[in-house]
Amino acid sequence: MNNDTDVLVIGAGPTGLTLAASLHKRGINALVVDRLPAGANTSRAAAVNARSLEVLEELDVSWRLVKAGLIAPRFTMRQGSRLLIPVDFSDLPTTYPYTLMISQADTERVLEERLNELGTHIIRPKTLTGLSQDHDGVTAVFEDGQTIRAAYVVGADGMHSTVRQQAGIGFGGGEFDESFALADVRVAGEAPVDEVILFYGNEGLNVLAPLPDGVYRIVAPAADVPKVPTIEFAQMLLDTRGFGPGRTMVTELLWGSRFRIQHRVADSYRAGRFLLAGDAAHVHSPAGGQGMNLGITDAIALSGALSEALGGGSDAALDAYSAQQRARASEVLKLTGRLTKVSTLPRPLRPIRNSALRFAAHLPAARRQFAWRLSGLVYR
Repeated sequence: MNNDTDVLVIGAGPTGLTLAASLHKRGINALVVDRLPAGANTSRAAAVNARSLEVLEELDVSWRLVKAGLIAPRFTMRQGSRLLIPVDFSDLPTTYPYTLMISQADTERVLEERLNELGTHIIRPKTLTGLSQDHDGVTAVFEDGQTIRAAYVVGADGMHSTVRQQAGIGFGGGEFDESFALADVRVAGEAPVDEVILFYGNEGLNVLAPLPDGVYRIVAPAADVPKVPTIEFAQMLLDTRGFGPGRTMVTELLWGSRFRIQHRVADSYRAGRFLLAGDAAHVHSPAGGQGMNLGITDAIALSGALSEALGGGSDAALDAYSAQQRARASEVLKLTGRLTKVSTLPRPLRPIRNSALRFAAHLPAARRQFAWRLSGLVYR
C-alpha cells in the first residue's frame, strides 16, 4: 500500500517544527498537523540554550533566533542583593556562550517561517482521533473523517499526547505539590538585562529573567497563587523574593498563569512505527530552562534516525534514538527535580542551603559544571 507521506508529525510546537524542517532538509517528505488554529501567542518556554542553537544551525535558523532574542551570558543565584553563586557562560567553547532569551511564540514563528521556505505548511486546525499500524505504515484518522497514510507517525503533541495514548506507551512519574505562578511583566528599578536570576529568598524561590522588548519573566512557587496572577501578586513576589521591597517595581502585567509541575518520562519513545519526541515523551520542572531545549535535540536526533530507516537501513537507528534520548531525558528529570526540591525546601533549611551555595561558588569546577549542564553542552 502506498503512503501519502514519509513522516506524519502530530503537533506544531518547537519540537514538531524542528523535526519537520530537518526532515525536509534531508529530502524526506514530512507533513505537520496541529489541532490548534494558530501557533503559540504566549511565551511559556523562554530560554534557548547553546546546544540547541548549535544543532539548529543545520536548519539555518540559529542566526534568526539570535536576531530576535536577547543574549544573557550569566545565570546567578541570589538571596536578595547578595550573590550566592554566579554561573558564567562566556568562557564555554561554543559559538553561543550564553542563554538566548526569547518567547516560545517567537521561536515557533521563526521555525514555521523556515518550514514554509522549505516548501511546506502546517495543516491546522486538525484533530487526530485514531491511529493504527501495519507492516507497510501507519493510518491516521482525523476528526473530519480524513485518513492519512504515512511510513511513520511522530507524536510531538505535548503532555497529553494522543499519539502516545494510541500507541499504549506508559508515562510514569508524578506531580510536585506546589502551584507555580508565571507572569510576563514590565518593570522599573533593579532588573539586569543580561542575567537570569534565581532568587533564593526566605519567603521562597523566584525567577526573574529578561526577555526582548523590556519584558521580564517571573516564575515562583506559592501556596496562594491566583488562577490569573495580578500586578499586585507579581509585585509581592518581587518585594519578598527579589532584590527587596520597592527595588523592582511592576509597571505592567502582560500575561500570567498558574500551573503545576509534572515530572514524567515515557516508558519508550517507540512502539513500532509510532515515535515520540518533546513533551509527548518527557515533562519536568522548568528549573534550568531545559524542557524546550531537550525537545529540540530530540527532533534533530529523530530526524537522523528516520533518515536512516527510510533510506533502506534497519530500524536499529530508531531503537537507538529511543534509548539514547530517553536516557538523556532521565538525566534532565533528575537535574530539574533536584533544582526544584532545593528551591522549595522548608523555611528552616533555607539558610543551610544558601550557605552551601555560597561554598560552591568558591569551587571553579562546580561553577563550570553548572554552566555545562545549563547550556546543554554536556549532552554533545
